[in-house]
Amino acid sequence: QVQLVESGGGLVQAGGSLRLSCAASGRTFSSYAMGWFRQAPGKEREFVAAISWSGGSTYYADSVKGRFTISRDNAKNTVYLQMNSLKPEDTAVYYCAADHTVVVTTDPVAYDYWGQGTQVTVSS
Repeated sequence: QVQLVESGGGLVQAGGSLRLSCAASGRTFSSYAMGWFRQAPGKEREFVAAISWSGGSTYYADSVKGRFTISRDNAKNTVYLQMNSLKPEDTAVYYCAADHTVVVTTDPVAYDYWGQGTQVTVSS
């Protein structure tokens, strides 16, 4: 069982930065691939970024590539999402998720555990 708690969301102007954190409970955190997803009002949840259990492989949605960076610290049971050059279209609730399978996936259905989400609002 893994429990996930996101933090770091807030209101920021376009062009600004935020760093989201996702703290995980459980001794097996380092064996899980981790992902970040987001959901804007009236839209489906979409993939943002994912990272393998070791941190050696990362994946990004085209819409955030070059602006967002996912990382993890297994000693701290935490995964991060550094978001730079934010745009109003990045406004959404951001969720972190854990996937116990070896192959990192962008499909939210594959993820086993989810946090409660943190709101990110980017003003123009």
